[in-house]
Amino acid sequence: MTRAVTADSAPRTPAPPAGDTARRPTRAAADRIPAPAPEHPPAGPGRPAPPRAKRPAAGSPLRDRVRSAGLPYLLLLPALALELLIHLVPMATGIVMAFKDLTQEYISDWSAAPWAGPDNFRVAVDFDAPVGEALLRSFAVTCGFTVLAVGLSWLLGVTAAILMQDAFRGRGLLRALFLTPYALPVYAAVITWSFLLQHDNGLLNHVLHDQLGLTDSKPFWLVGDNSFVALLLVAVWRTWPFAFLLLTAALQNVSADLYEASALDGAGMWRQIRHITLPALRPVNQVLVLVLFLWTFNDFNVPFVLFGKSAPQSADLVSLHIYQSSFVTWDFGAGAAMSVLLLLFLLLVTAGYLLLTNRGRGAADA
Repeated sequence: MTRAVTADSAPRTPAPPAGDTARRPTRAAADRIPAPAPEHPPAGPGRPAPPRAKRPAAGSPLRDRVRSAGLPYLLLLPALALELLIHLVPMATGIVMAFKDLTQEYISDWSAAPWAGPDNFRVAVDFDAPVGEALLRSFAVTCGFTVLAVGLSWLLGVTAAILMQDAFRGRGLLRALFLTPYALPVYAAVITWSFLLQHDNGLLNHVLHDQLGLTDSKPFWLVGDNSFVALLLVAVWRTWPFAFLLLTAALQNVSADLYEASALDGAGMWRQIRHITLPALRPVNQVLVLVLFLWTFNDFNVPFVLFGKSAPQSADLVSLHIYQSSFVTWDFGAGAAMSVLLLLFLLLVTAGYLLLTNRGRGAADA
């Protein structure tokens, strides 16, 4: 007997969850959703082919190398233009003037001055004549002044940098005070020193003679032989903070472990300075001494503001002597020849110094 299948006995399909009914479309509804149109319809009769994406054109290797090599020079172009206008053009003009008989008569049109050839150089190096003798004496004064000023500036700078190496209360304030002479405008600072060094009302004579009684009479600091001492004092006061600044920065790279290890081995302060501090400062000292030498040898502002147009013989530096030859006696040709000789001397000294220091550095590295 066949068993009738009733609605209750038929297998039931489990109903989907209520949420799925709301989220999942039925098959019929899915069939009615149109498919998204293709971005580029396929090419066919009467339809153009879809455009292809353009690839960036690859430049030639030679062009790329030229661009990469020329970029640094392009960035340096403004600095090179300023160097050309400020230094090279006046230098070339001075060299041309050195071969001309350029006096006050041709100052309005110096190109019309007659050619003198090497006569200006002969006059400058004729040490038996008054012009050459005065130049030689000024050169000797400048050399002695430069050696003393550079040596004292470096000594004060390295001493202060070593003493300021350890932290203590007020170290930042002292560093700021040490850098004050270097930050002040040179004219304002030197004029202040000229008031301090006055014979009658100067503070220095008031302290030395009136207060301490160290001198029998008030000395003259801006005339006579004492002018060299005054010039040296002001120059060292101006330049030693620069040495202190560079050496302080260099000492930051010296590891404190080296000092601790040497102290455990029994090394004292002087041995640490000799075997750790000074060798670590050698690269900085090589640059520092050269910069101080060039600054001091070419210094014009300090003696000019301190003494005026005519400095005493004991403080007559080459830079001021060339100024006197050019703008006091109006012999611009002789002054230009002295400037060229000074330039050649400084180039030779700089080249020899760099050669010796580089050779010494190579021997130390080997």
